[in-house]
Amino acid sequence: MYLYQSVIGDHRIRFVVQTEHLKEWIAARFPEERQHDGAENGESGPLEEAVLTIKDFYGSMYDDGPVEIESDEDSVTYTRTDYRMVASADYSRVELAVFDDLALKHALINWYSAWLIHRRKGLLIHSSCVVENGKAWLFVGHSGAGKSTVTELSAPRPILSDEATLLLLGPDGKVTIQDSPLRSENEERGEVSACELGGIHFLIQSADVRRDPVSKVETLVGLMDKVFYWKHNKLETAKMIAVCREVVQRTPAYNLYFQKNDTFWGQIS
Repeated sequence: MYLYQSVIGDHRIRFVVQTEHLKEWIAARFPEERQHDGAENGESGPLEEAVLTIKDFYGSMYDDGPVEIESDEDSVTYTRTDYRMVASADYSRVELAVFDDLALKHALINWYSAWLIHRRKGLLIHSSCVVENGKAWLFVGHSGAGKSTVTELSAPRPILSDEATLLLLGPDGKVTIQDSPLRSENEERGEVSACELGGIHFLIQSADVRRDPVSKVETLVGLMDKVFYWKHNKLETAKMIAVCREVVQRTPAYNLYFQKNDTFWGQIS
């Protein structure tokens, strides 16, 4: 077994993995804990920790089937053709078996989202995120709306995510976007480790280029629809909604009408 430890924000993720390939995949995406990470965070309290034990050679290739969920007072089990994950009730201890790299990424998105929501610490959002003028800007839309296009057109601006945006709520009232370890096309870690969220943009391809404010209610509905969340428990669903509400209250949102060029940045900056 191989050990790899990562620190993101105020929490540590400890990976115990069966094969060197799994360790290399994780190390390429999750920032390794430095010797002084714990000391720095220790000034404001100890790091919260999760431990994931991951094994290879499970199941078969993903067949577009659903994730089946079983839960009781002690654990939650997620099963798909290409992975099986058994998590403690608080998601801090996980036993995961995967078929391939795609299964590993999807299972980690599943787990990380549940772990964040359980603690009301943050969200994983199906979106892309780009840094401009010291702020992180979130781009949300249905499949094919242009999330990947926006990231491509935003070069050379730093990209924090291209698929699963990692959002953390801070005790100081700030909403921070962390460099996402769970990317789609741009797999390497970005140039910026974290940045305060400046705004949420719902993408609309159009002949016009403009940005219109969106109401809090519309923003809440739109944001909830894009959170990576597998419904299985009323309390956890209520927590997810509560975190979305906090984000919406703290963050302006807009409909961004754009063409397939970079002129939309003139509306933002």
